[in-house]
Amino acid sequence: MLHTSKARSRLGLIVLAYVAFIALGMPDGLLGIAWPSIRADFSIPLDALGMLLFASVTGYMTSSFLSGALIARMGVGNLLAVSCALTGSALVGYTLVPAWWMMVLLGVMAGLGAGAIDAGLNTYVAAHFGEGLMQWLHASYGIGITLGPIIMTLALTNLDSWRAGYRIVGAFQFLMAAAFALTLSWWNTSDEDPAESEQEKRLTDYKTPMGQTMRRPQVWLSVLLFFLYVGAEVSLGAWAYTLLTESRGIPPQLAGFWAGSYWATFTVGRILAGLYARRIGIHRLVQGGIALALVGALLLWWNPFELANLLAVALIGIAVAPIFPAMMSGTSQRVGAQYAANTIGMQMAATGLGTAVIPSMLGMLARQFSLEVIPICLALVFLGLFGLYRLSMITRVQTESAYAD
Repeated sequence: MLHTSKARSRLGLIVLAYVAFIALGMPDGLLGIAWPSIRADFSIPLDALGMLLFASVTGYMTSSFLSGALIARMGVGNLLAVSCALTGSALVGYTLVPAWWMMVLLGVMAGLGAGAIDAGLNTYVAAHFGEGLMQWLHASYGIGITLGPIIMTLALTNLDSWRAGYRIVGAFQFLMAAAFALTLSWWNTSDEDPAESEQEKRLTDYKTPMGQTMRRPQVWLSVLLFFLYVGAEVSLGAWAYTLLTESRGIPPQLAGFWAGSYWATFTVGRILAGLYARRIGIHRLVQGGIALALVGALLLWWNPFELANLLAVALIGIAVAPIFPAMMSGTSQRVGAQYAANTIGMQMAATGLGTAVIPSMLGMLARQFSLEVIPICLALVFLGLFGLYRLSMITRVQTESAYAD
């Protein structure tokens, strides 16, 4: 009976984690569709979007960086419940404030909630579940970011209000907060088998000080991996359409389809990786994915015929898909279990920085030279990523040997 209850709780946790990641993706899909209406309502210029994005990224990086300490103090369940309530409050707040600067301030609040949810769930899944479930967790985000534009489009066409879209998603966040609050006992690791607990301490059980974690070179190497990876992932998604239309003369409709193939194969790749992650292994998934992405970037750079663009973009999409979840699952192997919870938070903060910095740098280079510099830079980033990943594993083994001696 006890075993059945634990199995039910485990299944409930998995479902909650997936639904939470769907909820995490929804707000990210709202803004692009809602932005023209928001601009008109607040009478603000086109580039004011950057203010809201900067505010959101600031909050995201802050909470994700501190997530290890927050988990140690509050517990995963409490952190997720509070963070969902915070995000929901910010999204609903967007629809109530009379001035643009107030919406920007709420952007910090939305980012704080999103960063804690993202880092908290990644830490918990890395600690308690396998590589396959981690892949599917991140595939759930793709579902959420696909649902967001649909919800906002329906709100604009049927209700003629961008505010309705944010209120719907905000209400969903409040439902998730209630779900986490009602299942706090499920997130408590103390109900696990005592014999199992003695054999293996969970990542969320460590209370390692942040300062001690930040003194580890392996931690910063791991953080750099996420900075580079997410920067490359977002860069292709952001610049593929512009590269194809403005530099290679591909018709907009066809370029839109080809650019869209990136996220389509990306989502499919994570679903497939979830089926085979355990059999293939984390390190093969990461190294094989980076190598295949490098081949795709080189093909996009070479561009021997028009169809090569589609093949290259789709190939990079399916290649990079398993990298982020696999690297997240392997955090403890790179830095040590006692530093993993803090490191995961730092890694999530690095993703926010990578999302902002690397695509912006590619844009500046493209303006200075040519859009054709983008596939060249992507190839260099993937090459550097492969070398750094190999170095991170070598450094870890050497450190373990030194401590053993």
